[in-house]
Amino acid sequence: MRLSLLALSTLLLASANAQAADLNSWGSTPASPIYSPTSVAQWTGFYAGVSGGYAWGTTVNTPVLAGGATDNNASGWTLGGQAGYNMDMGGFVLGGEADLQWANIGYTHTLPGGEKFEAKTDFFGTLRARAGVPIGQVMPYATLGVAYGRGSATVDTGITSTKTANHFGWTAGVGLEAQATANLSFKAEYLYVDLGAQPYNGLPTVGNRDIGQRFSVVRAGLNYKF
Repeated sequence: MRLSLLALSTLLLASANAQAADLNSWGSTPASPIYSPTSVAQWTGFYAGVSGGYAWGTTVNTPVLAGGATDNNASGWTLGGQAGYNMDMGGFVLGGEADLQWANIGYTHTLPGGEKFEAKTDFFGTLRARAGVPIGQVMPYATLGVAYGRGSATVDTGITSTKTANHFGWTAGVGLEAQATANLSFKAEYLYVDLGAQPYNGLPTVGNRDIGQRFSVVRAGLNYKF
């Protein structure tokens, strides 16, 4: 009889311990290996970096130069830097970026008298909003904003004469940024830039004219997040 009571007591004690363990497991939520309330890669913060690339587009020259065209193919390089801020909202990133690029985007034309005419963009910058969707450590994004720059028109008749003007316009594009470390990321970007037209007056041989700059830019960059 005493052996039976001892066995029954042991069974009841084991059952109570098992029920307590079950209650403890119900009271806590196990961590899911799939879902995390935070992004795999955090993008929030200020950043700055460098970038460079190639540009091609159209220089609009009116009135038309002798032996030339209104729309002229232009091309050249860009090199500069950027700075901005991202806010990671967990699946969606919003931010803003400003950049300044030294450039040599333009075209040259030989006039009937042998004079050389050149029109180009000497530098340009943008102030843009960015919106992206992070996929782990990679973020495709779209960007839109305003653009500004300085252009120059030069006539070489043996004596070089140059006029400059400030341009203002807009820009839009897409890009892809990838985090190599918690602070370092690489990006590839395409921008379309329309700087509009401005008057360039008093040029020898060619007189007064309006010159506009429109171009596409493909560039690569490196960012450091603080």
